[in-house]
Amino acid sequence: MADQGAQDRNLPASPRKLQKAREDGQLPRSRDLGHFGAVAAGIALLAVMAPSALGWLTALLQRGLRFDAQTLSTTASMGERLGGFGGQFLWAVLPVGAVTILVAMATGFAIGGWNFTTKPLMPNFGKLNPLTGLPKLLSADRLIDTLRSCLLALVLGGVGAFYLAQQMPAFAATLALPLPAALAQAGSDVMFGLLLLALTLAGFAVVDVPLQRFQHAKRLKMSHQEVKQEHKEQEGNVEVKSKVKARMREMANRRMLAAVPKADLVVMNPTHYAVALKYDEDKGGAPRVVAKGADLMAMRIRDTARAAEVPVLQAAVLARALYAHAELDREVPVALYGAVAQVLAYVYQLRAALAGQVPMPGALPELPVPAELDPHNKPAAAGAAA
Repeated sequence: MADQGAQDRNLPASPRKLQKAREDGQLPRSRDLGHFGAVAAGIALLAVMAPSALGWLTALLQRGLRFDAQTLSTTASMGERLGGFGGQFLWAVLPVGAVTILVAMATGFAIGGWNFTTKPLMPNFGKLNPLTGLPKLLSADRLIDTLRSCLLALVLGGVGAFYLAQQMPAFAATLALPLPAALAQAGSDVMFGLLLLALTLAGFAVVDVPLQRFQHAKRLKMSHQEVKQEHKEQEGNVEVKSKVKARMREMANRRMLAAVPKADLVVMNPTHYAVALKYDEDKGGAPRVVAKGADLMAMRIRDTARAAEVPVLQAAVLARALYAHAELDREVPVALYGAVAQVLAYVYQLRAALAGQVPMPGALPELPVPAELDPHNKPAAAGAAA
């Protein structure tokens, strides 16, 4: 099952998974590149400091090899002299070590970048179980790392042994030279040997950097199921989102139906559309759409209006135009002002007639609704334009 799961992971890692891997401290790192950077920095620093270091080292050796009778008779002074010379040598070596460490860290960040996270420091008791770590020890990546480390040790050892064998006569010849010349010759031989080791490490780093990037990308590959799951987590569950949208629509419909009893009238065609209008004489302006709906919602608006004794007028063309072009809780479009004004005037006359103040009005006159605002006339208008 594990092999099958690894075979299914053939898709590159998504940006989210890469970011999560960075947070977990999983980045491509090349130890060979760090080794090369440290050795190269040490060689460069020694080359820069060689002229002054040679004189200082010569003076240090001369002082160390100079004895007098008092020094030989007092054994404690020998320890003090050795400690003083060791301290001086240590202070000379520490800057070189610090520089090499900094360069090694910088080259380590070269391929993965700087990353600060505390997750790898969190306790994980699952790592204490040796059975859980056994598959990692036998994995292909671990085997490649082991073989690469063994090969690096063999190559470096071989290069060093070959160089020492070739330079052995030269090392022996330095014994016959004066101290300054012997130190200069030995330093030159050591520097050349370090250069060979640095070139060897550079060759391994050239191979190791792309290899580490490839292995890192391979470890983070995703299957189709993981991509779908991540997309679902980012976008949200489709079923939950649909339920939320349905709930929001239901709440919006309830707010609309609650506003219908306060409307002045409802304009609708027989079955499909219904639009509730309200005109506030105190605020002025144009009438506002307080509710609108189609099909079943249109029927609910009509029934709510009738229950609240709000006039319901059959004006199919105006109802279609208002439903298509008027927005909820906004004023009616300017092009429909005339038609809406006639409808409101008719409703006011009807209310006055029911109160016995004026005669009963006749049928609702034809309303001036522009043909281009009627959705049913759009195909015909487009055909005429063509």
